[in-house]
Amino acid sequence: MSTTSRPRPRSHDARTAPPGRAPRTAVVVGAGMVGLATAWHLQEQGVEVTVVDREGVAAGSSWGNAGWLTPGMAMPLADPSLWTYGPRALLDPAAPLHVPLRFDPRLWTFFARFMAHATQARWDRAMAALTPIDRVALDAFDELAAGGSLGHGVEAGTTPGPFTVAFEHVREARPFLRELEHVAAAGQTVPVRRVEAGERAHQLTDRVSTVYALEGQRFLEPGPYVHALADSVRARGGTILTGLDVLDVEPGRLGACVFARAVHPDAARHPALVGAGASDGSGVTDGVGPDAGAPRRAASPADREEGVVLRGDAVVLATGAWLPSLAAPLGVRTRVQAGRGYSFTVKTDEPVETPIYLPARRVACTPYQGRFRIAGTMEFRGPDEPLQPRRIDAILASVRHLFQGVDLDERHDEWVGSRPVTPDGLPLVGATRTRGVYVAGGHGMWGMVLGPATGRALAHLVTTGETPDEIRAFDPLR
Repeated sequence: MSTTSRPRPRSHDARTAPPGRAPRTAVVVGAGMVGLATAWHLQEQGVEVTVVDREGVAAGSSWGNAGWLTPGMAMPLADPSLWTYGPRALLDPAAPLHVPLRFDPRLWTFFARFMAHATQARWDRAMAALTPIDRVALDAFDELAAGGSLGHGVEAGTTPGPFTVAFEHVREARPFLRELEHVAAAGQTVPVRRVEAGERAHQLTDRVSTVYALEGQRFLEPGPYVHALADSVRARGGTILTGLDVLDVEPGRLGACVFARAVHPDAARHPALVGAGASDGSGVTDGVGPDAGAPRRAASPADREEGVVLRGDAVVLATGAWLPSLAAPLGVRTRVQAGRGYSFTVKTDEPVETPIYLPARRVACTPYQGRFRIAGTMEFRGPDEPLQPRRIDAILASVRHLFQGVDLDERHDEWVGSRPVTPDGLPLVGATRTRGVYVAGGHGMWGMVLGPATGRALAHLVTTGETPDEIRAFDPLR
């Protein structure tokens, strides 16, 4: 892992605030890992932040994921092996990758572009683009824990591995080891070693023939960690408003304006939404002075479904799989598709101490609050579609013969979360076509591990206009 812990600046981006005019206030839309990490680092730069979310903290894919902090495995999802099992995704509802057979032109357009990137040359280029942020990803968690210049660090820990990587047949290990070779060629060191029989996790049956230990990675409990990050943002002076559904973002006279409506009765009555400011005549209150950046009521509520307006010198959209509805009108044309993952927790006869990965089954397992979280599948559907029980059945069928002492029939916390997937496997991080409005999303399965480093780099861009190397390849207008 690189010892670099600060973003390395590049040339000034003309779409950002002019040099010498750093923003004083910001509105971050989205209270998941990426949005809250961006808010935290904006605070480090002296920016007053307000975070808004339709549902609540960690309400999206930040809650039920496996909690893996594995920069050594943060790689493009579209790899050449898709051509061997991709067609099965269309015909077999139990396949690890599933695309429902139905008339959906946008979905099929995305899937075609996704498959077009499943070549070794394109995978290598995307891996090279991800490597700079992968190399600083774990450092960014250490910075959150330390508290930075304002103190109030994140009071939730991360746990080092090793990760157990298990295969039923020795031949199944070859693609995994080959991927790690390509990761190493791109500039990361990912220590991996063969595990002897006496070191195997107790939960693996004799059907598992080959086991490796992946070193240098960490894991966490995702929901509790993101809530601790939210607590840190609040303790450092930030405001987090939930129950507000953002409808639109537009430039304002003194910054950018976020139009929202309350989806919870108490949201519109939040004290932070009370106040008066100087109107620019458009129905938007552009407050100045010590309260600049605080949310304001729309002067003409009927114009925005009796909603509210929040203004900031900068606005960051970090809404995960829901990003296109707000970002597309701002020039972000790259398709973001919900790649839905499923998880549940179970009891085990013996405590599970480290994560277990079954690459051939696309299943990731993690210790979680005294239980064992089992996560898997990649399902391309709409982000708000209901949980599909047969996807959980497919996970169970694929791993039942590989586990022992694991009660797979008594499941808690069955969950589906929509991860934001791009066709080329690269996130969308940076300035939009509208001055002062930025996006941070499209991380696929890697929003948890790359969120803090993304927030740090984007905060640097927002406040200085300089694009760090870590996110240079992630231009959302590409």
